[in-house]
Amino acid sequence: MTVNKVNNKVIWLMMAVFCCSLFSASAFSLGIQGGDIPSSQQAQWIPDTLEPTSNTNWKTGTYGPKLQKIETEEIQPFGAHLFRGGFRGVRADGLNSMYKIMPGDQITLRLWGAVEVDRIMPVDSHGNVFIPSVGPIKVQGLPYNLLDSTVRKAVKTIYPENVNVYTNLQGVQPVAVFVTGFAKNPGRYAGTPNDSVLYFIDQAAGIDADLGSYRKISILRNSKVIARIDLYDFLINGNISRPAFRDGDTILVEARGPVVTVIGEVPRPQRYELLEKELNGASLLELTPLQSDVSHILQRGGRPDGPISIYHELKDFNDVELVDGDELSYTADQRDETIVVQLEGSFYGASRYVLSKDARLHELLDIISVPEKLTDTGSISIRRLSVAERQKQNLEESLRRLETTYLGAPSATKEGAEIRVREAKLIHSFVQRASEIEPTGRVVVAENDVIYDIRLHDGDIITIPEKSDSILLDGEVLMPQSMVFKPEMVVMDYINRAGGFTNHADEERILVVRKSGDVREASDVTLKPGDEILVLPEVPTNNLSLATSISQILYQIAIATKVVMDL
Repeated sequence: MTVNKVNNKVIWLMMAVFCCSLFSASAFSLGIQGGDIPSSQQAQWIPDTLEPTSNTNWKTGTYGPKLQKIETEEIQPFGAHLFRGGFRGVRADGLNSMYKIMPGDQITLRLWGAVEVDRIMPVDSHGNVFIPSVGPIKVQGLPYNLLDSTVRKAVKTIYPENVNVYTNLQGVQPVAVFVTGFAKNPGRYAGTPNDSVLYFIDQAAGIDADLGSYRKISILRNSKVIARIDLYDFLINGNISRPAFRDGDTILVEARGPVVTVIGEVPRPQRYELLEKELNGASLLELTPLQSDVSHILQRGGRPDGPISIYHELKDFNDVELVDGDELSYTADQRDETIVVQLEGSFYGASRYVLSKDARLHELLDIISVPEKLTDTGSISIRRLSVAERQKQNLEESLRRLETTYLGAPSATKEGAEIRVREAKLIHSFVQRASEIEPTGRVVVAENDVIYDIRLHDGDIITIPEKSDSILLDGEVLMPQSMVFKPEMVVMDYINRAGGFTNHADEERILVVRKSGDVREASDVTLKPGDEILVLPEVPTNNLSLATSISQILYQIAIATKVVMDL
């Protein structure tokens, strides 16, 4: 069966907005929890963003100094996270196949067979190792992976047969390298020839975030540049030059180049250093990760003729000229022409639908099939997030005004002061519990089996309740319970069958809640199957003004949440 019991005539539904204290019984009240929808069938609000994943502390096995807590308030340069101890905690042993042997290195030599030799031999200042009966062998500059074959060849020229040769590099000569320029702690640092430039810079506490360059780092030997390092190439592509360091080499961190700041819809706001040839939008986009919905970039900066603010479309940003100090704010500024709504309750098929932005309720209901004998198509309602937020704001304002009005009132007598103390405890307890209430944002769209054709909003949850044969009693009755609906019974009949009122009941404040979310005074309604009878509590105070204020808020909460708060 298709839900088509609707009135084709468009009727604007005037939704009651929460006032701080004025509420009257109305067919268009906002509030009420999901009717007779079980909690397992109730839809959840569609989140605007995914919940952030938790941070994980991985055990890296490195041994560096204990690091300080990372401050995230200031926008850091891209690459600043490199130098937080991760490189200086692991020192290389210098042994790899391409290591070039240097004077001072120690080589283990073993000969056995026709001749026996077992000794550790240093590489002398001439770059040779001296083997008895063989003579000096030139090994300086020789890659480690060629050492064994070179020594073997030299030994075989003297002992061509019955001699076995084994060589091993015992250890490498340590080096001291200068780190200077715009490093945080320039100085002379120890390492091995095979340590990376990152190891030495990390020992110097990294690069000065305000003055140093992450893109222009030079390695000098005898005042000549032997390598240039761009850490952006390492960060993005994993490429980094690995020269073998010598004692006395210098790592020069040059002055920072032009920098632009990127904020907005990006994973992390950062400052990016651009080379002179890269001062354009295309180069910046290659460096910054974009979120999928970014559509525009706001450029702000200073120019010789004054400050500028230009709003660029993303597709036109490649050719935009950038200047040192520019700020680029990435924004998602495309209007979505569709909305997503959900269903809960009694229906067939999918629970979420993508509709045009101007879609109306009838348009959706016409394409939904429901179990004909089980569904109450005349009690459809909508839960709307924006309404729930307004209800929450109005409730908080009512509670704030309640505290402001009564907690600061003076007392002229001792008896009056005691009364004020008791009232203050009542107000404090009431406000504390009431502030935890979460309204549901129910919008009533059904009246007398007519469904109003209102425009749907993104995130709306449409409730299609099942038919019911019962009446639910809640609040200040002796035995809250669910009873079978009988047409001949009125509100007081059900209350009497539930044991009558409690001593705290306000017998003049009885509400009837429809499955559609409509709330009415019990004296102004004929009961239907599925209705809920709510008996509100009486405020335990002789202060008529205070009692009236709290009663109004209780009424407000009952309408917004279908919850009867006890006092």
